[in-house]
Amino acid sequence: MPIRDVINRAEAEPVLPDPMLVQPWRVRRLVRETADTFTLELQPQASSGQMRFKPGQFNMLYVFGVGEIPISISGDPAQPRMLLHTTREVGAVTRAMRQLRPGAVVGVRGPFGTAWPIEECEGADVVIVAGGIGLAPLRPALYQILARRDLYGRVVLLYGARTPADILYRRELERWRARFDLEVYATVDRAMSGWRGNVGVVTALIPRAPFDPSSAVALVCGPEVMMRFAVQELLKRGVQPGAIYISMERNMKCGIGLCGHCQLGPAFVCKDGPVMRYDKLADWLQKWEA
Repeated sequence: MPIRDVINRAEAEPVLPDPMLVQPWRVRRLVRETADTFTLELQPQASSGQMRFKPGQFNMLYVFGVGEIPISISGDPAQPRMLLHTTREVGAVTRAMRQLRPGAVVGVRGPFGTAWPIEECEGADVVIVAGGIGLAPLRPALYQILARRDLYGRVVLLYGARTPADILYRRELERWRARFDLEVYATVDRAMSGWRGNVGVVTALIPRAPFDPSSAVALVCGPEVMMRFAVQELLKRGVQPGAIYISMERNMKCGIGLCGHCQLGPAFVCKDGPVMRYDKLADWLQKWEA
């Protein structure tokens, strides 16, 4: 390739930041999803800033003067100039994060981690099983699949929450439910007045979900106990162990494999995950920690 073409190509392609360096992103708005869960919408502070990521990856978010935590990216991969992170208020950093107002600046490092196998799903039925806030890391995968819907077979979303008040992305779920090319089934552990949907754990939806287990790929994220039982039900349906992917992101802390908090056997979830193929960690999931 002539040197002139190389220079022109380099100038045309954006220079992405080093994922290890903290980049300033500005809060566009904070959306309250449930009583204890919120979505932080971020935009780059510089006009040329952006972050290209794959569904399933995560960022390290830093609230100045408080601390840094790993949070999965829950926005659309096709919009690299808008970062969305959905999280629950559970500690000092997320408490401080929830108090941020539009215009505030947070530090962002990333993206890190492995991604959902969207390309491997092409031509197959896709079963997405989400529990609670586990829908957040799966939402980018669904965005990408729906953007190229003709490349996949049946696409089924099975979502469970504790109560109707704990359902994430309620309006978006309604829009997805209205589509003819997407099967959406939601359930709650405990019903409240006015709820007319399914009642029970999300794993109870798997036996009757409309997909072909012989060719299906399953993407699972939620509390660890929910993922264990979801995998069991998927295996009972006939889904192959190598076609089941789970996200272990809830165990991460430092994001770079130094603290050991997320170690799972010989693997570190933040470096070898968070998205991991079930058959590669099945033995370790069965072991109780000392």
